[in-house]
Amino acid sequence: MPEATTILLESLRDGYVQVSVFVAITVLAFGLVQYLTGGALLRAIEDNERLQPALGGLLGLTPGCGGAIVVMPLYLRGTVSFGTVVATLGATAGDSAFVILALAPEAALYAYAIAFAASVATGYLVDSVGLGVSRVDAAVARLSPATTDGGTVAGGGAIGPNPAHDYAGESPTHSHETGPDRHSRVLTPLSHLAHVLWWLAAIAGLVLGSLYLLRGGPEVALAVGPGFDGLFTVVGLVGASLSLYLYAVGRHYVGEGTVARARDSFSSVYDTLVHAAMETSFVTVWVLVALAGYEYVVFFTGADVATLAASAGVLAPLGGAVVGLIPGCGPQIVLANVYAEGGLPFSALSANAIAQDGDALFPLLAVDAKAAIIASIYNFLPAVVVGVALHFLWGPVFGMAEFGFGVL
Repeated sequence: MPEATTILLESLRDGYVQVSVFVAITVLAFGLVQYLTGGALLRAIEDNERLQPALGGLLGLTPGCGGAIVVMPLYLRGTVSFGTVVATLGATAGDSAFVILALAPEAALYAYAIAFAASVATGYLVDSVGLGVSRVDAAVARLSPATTDGGTVAGGGAIGPNPAHDYAGESPTHSHETGPDRHSRVLTPLSHLAHVLWWLAAIAGLVLGSLYLLRGGPEVALAVGPGFDGLFTVVGLVGASLSLYLYAVGRHYVGEGTVARARDSFSSVYDTLVHAAMETSFVTVWVLVALAGYEYVVFFTGADVATLAASAGVLAPLGGAVVGLIPGCGPQIVLANVYAEGGLPFSALSANAIAQDGDALFPLLAVDAKAAIIASIYNFLPAVVVGVALHFLWGPVFGMAEFGFGVL
């Protein structure tokens, strides 16, 4: 098989089993909380403006990207501040958290606690000083020709409901499901079947993905058969294919017809499952594009990102922060494995934890690239500062090992 084709198939497989299934379970978990509480979670975030960056940071801190993915649509519809977006993305542990938690739990505890504190502080700073908030909100408002009255965040950064993300003209804080926007005697039942099969693949993928992480993220051959490698490949390719179908076609016949929206409530458990599947499929498409793009760049250029990040001296945390700028969890999972193998200092791991946005950046990037880029820049700066500070203080002052700290 040509290597370019192998890269594509492995990206499809790995993107689904290593990333999407974990996104699915966290998005579903938050959806079920919304269903059981009647939308209390999102209302609590929207109604507590002063606590928004802290609450966003807590959601981002959950392993995987599901918690952070919940926050992005709230900004796009104007109910949380831009500082909340910055805090959420900065604190996002992403799917690399599963690797570090499994292989270096003590390092994970320290690194993500540092990322949470730095990101929340940055989020409050952005809101209080108004660092670029008005420009970003103006970009969001331009997504629709109409404007509506909105509130303000501390520091004068205006936020208001974005009509481009409203639900059939309803209040942005009390939006509801509008149902599928298309119906077909063939595609409607086919899409429901694809949705059910997608969840079966997700359950199988979650088991395989967990085993993969518990085994330390080993190389998995592209194979078909009853063994681990074969099941990993089959489930990954089937799940990725179903995700592409649901995103391109199925969402119009099963879900809302749109993506990257926050839901206040759900009418049933099945409705919650549908929403989680559609949102995860949307993220999956971006993950696959980013992961395949990353692998092709490495393939055609011969660049070794892990080696660059492991540069000696103060360049190590800078390299970790630069890797964190790459959207998606693929490069971050690579970096986490490099740390667990003793190839990176703790300062680089911490800088990467702050700079990385995980898959939560994709919904924002797809709808408002300017906001996504500015948020990434805001998280990159404290990542470098904290990473460099740890480089000089972690060992000499705190007496902690730079390499191998917390590795089991």
